[in-house]
Amino acid sequence: MLNLIKRILSGALYIALIVAAILLLDNSPVMFMLVFSLLIVLGIGELITMAKDDTTQSWLVNIIDMAGGVGLFVSFYLHYEGSTLQSRMLWLLPIATYLLLRTIVQLYRPRQNAVHSLERSFFSLGYVALPIAMLNSIMSITAPRLLLGMFIFIWLYDTGAFCVGVLLGRHRLFERISPKKSWEGVIGGIAVSVAGAFATHYWFDEFFQVPDLNTWVGLSIVVAVFATFGDLVESLIKRTVGVKDSGHILPGHGGILDRIDSLLLVAPAVLIYLLLIVPNIR
Repeated sequence: MLNLIKRILSGALYIALIVAAILLLDNSPVMFMLVFSLLIVLGIGELITMAKDDTTQSWLVNIIDMAGGVGLFVSFYLHYEGSTLQSRMLWLLPIATYLLLRTIVQLYRPRQNAVHSLERSFFSLGYVALPIAMLNSIMSITAPRLLLGMFIFIWLYDTGAFCVGVLLGRHRLFERISPKKSWEGVIGGIAVSVAGAFATHYWFDEFFQVPDLNTWVGLSIVVAVFATFGDLVESLIKRTVGVKDSGHILPGHGGILDRIDSLLLVAPAVLIYLLLIVPNIR
């Protein structure tokens, strides 16, 4: 019972921070920047820890990678918020600075395999920081509240997949990577996510300011499908390095990567969906 209470409280705190960060965007981007920068720092830290081997990265490299991840997020924000050409071009500054620092520092790590070390650093930014940075891109072509809808569909899918999987799961989805996930769970998660799309359209249309039902249904399906893949990809990483959880920062949930694994594939998929399928959403 104590573990269940811890799980509920830590999950509720995570959700509350995400919701507040997005809703406060109308007034100030500060909380949005802080919350998602924190997710990037913690996520990169967990990935680096999981991937450690006999050539463990130095504390300096770890800090540069975390700062580079935050810089990438800030870069995307600057790109879409700039009012002049010069201010919009500032988005390249954090990326260029990270690239210079990270590669030059590697010169002074002669005992490390340079290729493996740089691979680890660049993968951490590409896997964790880049998808979160894309949230700025999604906001630039939609209202911020559609971004909140995306997160709600992720949470609905996760809840539906877990509940249906526990109750009815019989047929394994991808047993080699994740023995507990079932097709029944995936189908249940998709159904709950799509039901959420209808509820959003008919009951909360004025709040979300996206009047098109087809957009909501399509978004919920994209979220559900790629949340599944996101979960599987993180399971693959954990199985490869031989760990059960990415960390222990969230009681009952594991690490930050265990909470945002769906988001890391959902964000780029949603961006593609909005650009190619509903380009006139604004």
